[in-house]
Amino acid sequence: MELKVINQQGQAAEPLQVSDALFGRDYNEALVHQIIVAYQANARLGNRQQKTRAEVKHTTHKPWKQKGTGRARAGASSGPIWRGGGRAFPNSPAENFAQKVNKKMFRAGVASILSELVRQERLVVVDALVFEAPKTKLFVQALKGMGLPERLLVVTDQHQLSENENLYLSSRNLPEVLVLEAQEADPVSLARFPRVLATKNAIAKFEEMWA
Repeated sequence: MELKVINQQGQAAEPLQVSDALFGRDYNEALVHQIIVAYQANARLGNRQQKTRAEVKHTTHKPWKQKGTGRARAGASSGPIWRGGGRAFPNSPAENFAQKVNKKMFRAGVASILSELVRQERLVVVDALVFEAPKTKLFVQALKGMGLPERLLVVTDQHQLSENENLYLSSRNLPEVLVLEAQEADPVSLARFPRVLATKNAIAKFEEMWA
């Protein structure tokens, strides 16, 4: 299949031939949901902790005598049924939230996302992005010339971003613009932005990694 390509001024350029397996796949909502949830779960850190009954600060004095009060027997105030007591099954910093997704499922999910971006005309392919100076004004002017909003994901290849650092420097002051290299693109970023601007070399890298 062919993808429309524009230049940095918004003019039409030579179309790009791409793989149907990557950009013409049927949308699988269940699979996309699974890989996004797994990606976010794998990024979680075990940064919460609760105390057990052995770790809470409490007195070892028996709350009341064993017999004669009419109340249930109580031996310590550190139990989980007491206010200020320890948790029976506490959260631990070593808790593992990872979810396994095999490579075949991940590739199929990413292909489903990219194909849906093409169908919804949310994917814009540009031949190259080059800026002479690290100025946000130049970046915004380029977006207006291409008819793009200021809330989008920009995907470029590693070679272009390293040699043209002005692209990153020109966009970092825009809070709703994220610039990533093709190998850093993830399902969450591809799905959450309303528009995705990718260079031709980035599309070629996508095909190399996921087709």
